[in-house]
Amino acid sequence: MGDDILRLRNMSFYAHHGLLPEEERLGQKFEVDVEVFDNFRGYAHNAGSEAIDYPRIYELTKQVVTGERFGLVESLADRIAEALQDELELDRLIVRVRKPNPPLPGQFDGIEVEVRRGF
Repeated sequence: MGDDILRLRNMSFYAHHGLLPEEERLGQKFEVDVEVFDNFRGYAHNAGSEAIDYPRIYELTKQVVTGERFGLVESLADRIAEALQDELELDRLIVRVRKPNPPLPGQFDGIEVEVRRGF
């Protein structure tokens, strides 16, 4: 284990998550960050055989966000983390999911959920 981090930031997807009927019908934008913690020591001399497959992280995240449906953003974040750990055998990661424009009155920058696995 190490404290080196690979980040995929602000992945943006259009999906239909939420508890309200309008959210299911109309959909909205979701933003996702994934941070993978590992030890990259020696990667300067590595041919890439042990590299973290970040294109696969993106694809798995996209599959969950656009292919499944959840009432809660917390459930979506948990499912993304579960899929990444199961498919890529990642030990430590953080997943953040943002709903920039939730259907609520008032002025704010949206909501964000963060789940941590392996800490």
